[in-house]
Amino acid sequence: MDQYAQTSMSYVQENNLSNSSRRIFSKKLDSFEETYKIFVHSIVNNYFPTVENRNTSLNYCPPIPPDLQGPLIIHEVPKTFSLTSNSSYHTDVQFGGYYQPKACLARHKVAIIVPYRDRWDILTHFLFHTHQILQRQQLDYRIYVCEQAFNTTFNKGIVMNGCFKEILKLEPDTPCFIMHDVDLLLIDDRNMYTCPLYPRHLSVAVDKFKFYLPYAQLVGGVLAMRREHYLLVNGYSTNYWGWGGEDDDMHARIVKKHLKVERPPTSIARYKMLKHTHQKLNPARMKVLRTAHIRIDSDGVNNVKYNLLNTTFYHLYTHFLIDVGEQPK
Repeated sequence: MDQYAQTSMSYVQENNLSNSSRRIFSKKLDSFEETYKIFVHSIVNNYFPTVENRNTSLNYCPPIPPDLQGPLIIHEVPKTFSLTSNSSYHTDVQFGGYYQPKACLARHKVAIIVPYRDRWDILTHFLFHTHQILQRQQLDYRIYVCEQAFNTTFNKGIVMNGCFKEILKLEPDTPCFIMHDVDLLLIDDRNMYTCPLYPRHLSVAVDKFKFYLPYAQLVGGVLAMRREHYLLVNGYSTNYWGWGGEDDDMHARIVKKHLKVERPPTSIARYKMLKHTHQKLNPARMKVLRTAHIRIDSDGVNNVKYNLLNTTFYHLYTHFLIDVGEQPK
């Protein structure tokens, strides 16, 4: 048994967690081994709080959130659901897409970063679906939708790094960041949106790929990183214009800085990819990727150039409109 497992099981024994809490993570799983892995992994997620106890009148939320449902059904978005007006849905969410539990102190404060462009229907489905999951996970969270302005070549690295910097201007104490593609919907709420000791790739099993990890270096889709780790790897490269390459570059940065990538078991790290028109891949991505280890300290969040055009606080999200500039000739 590794050190995390020993720590986790010790925590369970010392705190005498109820049988009902334990059963949450064994629901609908056949083998004891798989159940054990999921239980231990989920306990570890919640064992290292990233929120200090600022209010002594509240106790920390349970290490295992009691209202998790396990495997989920993806529901259609109601026609009455709106992103731009005050919604009758998710009424506990505060202005700007912010939520914190009322009955207990969240163990984790999390910023969800969603890079976005021209996918309104998909964004609507993502926000309708995701808010209810994050609330059941008892997180202190805010969702940030980071949109690239104008009809210029997409640059995910600039959008992500710019969003990261703007979040820290609004909430400097944010310790945990979840980088989340807008077209991925979580289909098992036991996959906790938290930041443990190392970066964690959360979208391990996607339906498009038959719920298998396509290749070992993949960290795209949904990635959780502590603030200090994002700064350590210098965020995303800004040299990838067009779609593709920046996520594999991020993996190279993580390895270069001697961090490891954690992954939850495929039994819970499951996602549905919403159908959309795929963009043309960047033909130069592989050439740029070959120099990833060389550029890490000179290409990233420490020198990103962008212009924040607007910040808008809607009911279910905070919106950053970012001008990334023109692609160099």
